Amino acid sequence: MRPHLVLVVVLAVTTMTFAQSSKQIVRTGPDLGLPFSPAVKAGGLIYVSGTVATDARGQLVKGDITAQTRQALQNVDAVLEAAGSSLAQAASVMVYLTSAGDFAAMNAEYRSHWPKDPPARTTVITPLALPGSLVEISVVAVPDGAERLVVRPRGWIPSPNPYNYAIRTGNTLFLSGLVSRNGRDNSHVTGDITRQTNTILDNAAEILKAADMSFADVVSSRVFLTDRANVRGMNAAYVARFPTAPPARATVRAGLSTADYLVEITMVAVKDPSRKAITTPNADGTPGTPSAALSGAIQVGDRLYLSGMLGLDAGDTADVAAQTQASLAGIGRTLRAAGFDFANVVEGVVYLPDIGHFADMNGAYQRVFERDFPARTTAGAAPMNPGAQIEIMMTAVK
Repeated sequence: MRPHLVLVVVLAVTTMTFAQSSKQIVRTGPDLGLPFSPAVKAGGLIYVSGTVATDARGQLVKGDITAQTRQALQNVDAVLEAAGSSLAQAASVMVYLTSAGDFAAMNAEYRSHWPKDPPARTTVITPLALPGSLVEISVVAVPDGAERLVVRPRGWIPSPNPYNYAIRTGNTLFLSGLVSRNGRDNSHVTGDITRQTNTILDNAAEILKAADMSFADVVSSRVFLTDRANVRGMNAAYVARFPTAPPARATVRAGLSTADYLVEITMVAVKDPSRKAITTPNADGTPGTPSAALSGAIQVGDRLYLSGMLGLDAGDTADVAAQTQASLAGIGRTLRAAGFDFANVVEGVVYLPDIGHFADMNGAYQRVFERDFPARTTAGAAPMNPGAQIEIMMTAVK
């Protein structure tokens, strides 16, 4: 199977939804047998898969980054409309670019789709699965009429780029990808990985406080490093902010929009007294060992935020299908430990350092889910362990 046969295709036809527990699969066309859904509605949120610039026939549009960004966002908007929402209701956006040189042109087109109150956003540079794609965009949105509030700390000026630092809906806060920048004047804060990570986390603390939250409410984070060698320094600063029950986390190597930055961190926080950490059981069923850097998952109410899971239980092998199977087995153990199962998974992100193995990953992935697939994005980012061929991070809702 070639990679381009398994990416999101948006077709302007009747929408169908399929309910499973609180999970609704949103389809914007016939079932093409793809191993992910265009979008999933669950728990008051809409999760849109990574979407590229395909037309109604499923063909990648010809054109530069401006044309592809426009088409990708039009496709996202069509999916959101089918789900009872719109771009204006987007809370959090992930933008994957194949080239940092396209950042400015992407930004200019992106800005035109949010003339007011843009969502939180994270932008990273990675290879994409569809040959010729310059951009892929995934979204978490709220339905039309739902609460969507911009959060900005007092004294901070708006970002010069088209995003807000955080969007809150109900008890959930989506933070933008934060880099080492001063929120009061948008100046860069230079320095080594420790200084940059501390600057990011100081800024995150201010954003959380503005939303009446703290680090104790963070349930999930994604850390993007430009160099694996910086993981120790990042961890030393990061762990100090989460002395107990740290959030679920995935940490991967990816490019960032500006060479000055060594790390970017995006987070989700939920203010809920039911918050509890789940430790992933070992493969033999014995209790797992908690990590100081991350929890296997964080449960808040009916949502479960899972950490990125490696597939190294497959052994010392470069077999991507085997590692995918092992990664999903670990996710399955974590789900069951929290009282969830794969039917509850609503979204996932697959980090695949060699995008050429997309079909191998897809085959193993599809055998686990079989039907009613969650939303999904696949990005060519690399796990921190050099032997890891894959890392998968998921969210589940009962």
